[in-house]
Amino acid sequence: MPAGRSPVTPSPAPAVAAVRLAVRRLLTGLPGAGPVLVACSGGPDSLALAAATAFVAPRLGRPAGLVTVDHGLQPGSVDRAEAVARWARTAGFDPVEVVPVRVAGRPGGPEAAARTARYEALVAAARRHDAAGVLLGHTRDDQAETVLLALARGAGPRGLAGMPERRELDGVPLLRPLLDVARSDTRAACAALGLSAWSDPHNTDPAYARARVRAEALPALVAALGPGVVANLARTARLLAADVTALDALADAALADVRADGGGLAVDGLAALPAAVRTRVLHAWARELGAAPADLSHRHVAALDALVTGWRGQGPVHLPGGRQVRRQAGRLTAPGG
Repeated sequence: MPAGRSPVTPSPAPAVAAVRLAVRRLLTGLPGAGPVLVACSGGPDSLALAAATAFVAPRLGRPAGLVTVDHGLQPGSVDRAEAVARWARTAGFDPVEVVPVRVAGRPGGPEAAARTARYEALVAAARRHDAAGVLLGHTRDDQAETVLLALARGAGPRGLAGMPERRELDGVPLLRPLLDVARSDTRAACAALGLSAWSDPHNTDPAYARARVRAEALPALVAALGPGVVANLARTARLLAADVTALDALADAALADVRADGGGLAVDGLAALPAAVRTRVLHAWARELGAAPADLSHRHVAALDALVTGWRGQGPVHLPGGRQVRRQAGRLTAPGG
């Protein structure tokens, strides 16, 4: 090496660079001085995310910790979680936590129950460490699968908007840096860094709808329409998310405008609203009345809307949570609360 010349640092593999860039973009300017916590199962997506965060966060002056949740659903899950934690400590993460959760007995199917338990554990860990946010490893491919599942369920724009890059759950920011990164890049990043990722058998189990979409539906679309399908579906989610945000803001303002003196909502004011705004107003009002979002369906909102736009003297609309909404004297009212 010539005298006086610094050694050249080799450039990272393209996939490693892509994941690091995505993490840097999200962490730059992130509010709060606390650590970010990476949710890492040991699978290739979250492992690539963790490795990128371990590289990027210190260079931005941001502490980084890692949480791995043990759902206890498969043999050897405790050992896998401990292996992830050991790696995390050698990679410089602090704090590092293994959090066991109980999935059995929770409402919903096994996927929903595991997801609820996982997010509860991540939110609790973030609060323990005053974290600025929790990083999740969902990729562009995950987003495309989410859009297809929403289409199959007949979801509206909110469902088709997919997973947001940023959202708060019980006051804790959940952050998804990799929504524009391909799953193939997270796997390639792990390979380039010599990281041995765990393959969750649930991801290929045809008993789960997402696994069937991943193994059959999405590849069939790619074969029929070309490799751009995945990116196009993810872009559709991003565009719809912007529309949903704008419509929600209009609905918030409209809800304030249609509140009637003495309580309830003014029917004339509701009827004058565009349908997309009016149904959002009714949805938000139903939540105010105590209807849990998970139980509040399109059917309930359509019945409320019929009290406004299809009035023929029908009886009350029964909402989840036990409240009843009636139309009386030009208002929608919900006596009893």
